[in-house]
Amino acid sequence: MIDGSALLHRAFHAMPGLTNSNGQIVNAVYGFFSMFLSVLHEQKPDYIVVAFDRSKPTIRQSMFAGYHENRPPMASELSDQVSLIDSLLEQMKVKVVSSDGYEGDDVIGTFAHQAVELDPEIEVIIVTGDRDMLQLINQNAKVLMLITGMTKTALFDEKMVEEKYGVKTSQFIDYKALIGDPSDGYPGITGIGPKTASSLLQEYGTFEALYEKITELPEKTALKLATDAEQGALAKKLATIITDAPVHLRLNECAVADLDTEGLRKGFEEHSFKSLIARLDTRYPRNDKPQKKSPEGDGQLGLLD
Repeated sequence: MIDGSALLHRAFHAMPGLTNSNGQIVNAVYGFFSMFLSVLHEQKPDYIVVAFDRSKPTIRQSMFAGYHENRPPMASELSDQVSLIDSLLEQMKVKVVSSDGYEGDDVIGTFAHQAVELDPEIEVIIVTGDRDMLQLINQNAKVLMLITGMTKTALFDEKMVEEKYGVKTSQFIDYKALIGDPSDGYPGITGIGPKTASSLLQEYGTFEALYEKITELPEKTALKLATDAEQGALAKKLATIITDAPVHLRLNECAVADLDTEGLRKGFEEHSFKSLIARLDTRYPRNDKPQKKSPEGDGQLGLLD
């Protein structure tokens, strides 16, 4: 499951200026599909879905006016490329999903939940740069996190989240409730940082348990929690990825074996993406489709090669 919005932003900022024969800026398009091809090659998935944020207001913006308020509007050089990416994904017959009022995170969270209901043995890999997705990790799901640029990544499982943040994946929402998220524009509990948050959750388990036992906490910590109780509760709601968005996963619509690599090749030719065409020709010879995952195919993803 690919966080399309994360990939297109990462590609735009990581790739130098690039134009096609028509003079259109296409650096984000090129970078997006460079990463996309590597997902197919390295992960060898049986199914693939791309989820996007869309421009309409979301549920979280109705909950908190300041949500994403500090984010600058999408640069025109990038917004002009979104339709080009959509078009190439359509030519390749990739399943692309978004839902008005919901973020791409919510679509991915819902599909990750539904995938396990459809097949309890399925393995879900979420490709993103958004740490909020770490809350979705469980025995079936992992997160391939984009760290810097388009090449440095880390594959997070339950153990790695606990080692890095000091909390379990099931506590990650509580962790965000305490520390807030400046990138999304909402505060948590003023004066409580990551180290204190992880220590509190290790001892008390949940955000709600801290209030149930607030009289047992150090006086300064208890005062911070009491002062910002409403703010912290809102932060938890904003941080929680929705897993029942109005979208429905049909695995047969997402099969990699049904992707149209010829359609994508034609699109690459239109933009003169010669190196991407060469990669496509190497992996999927003309008139050949992507092959289903072999039993031994379990390589970790390296987004560029």
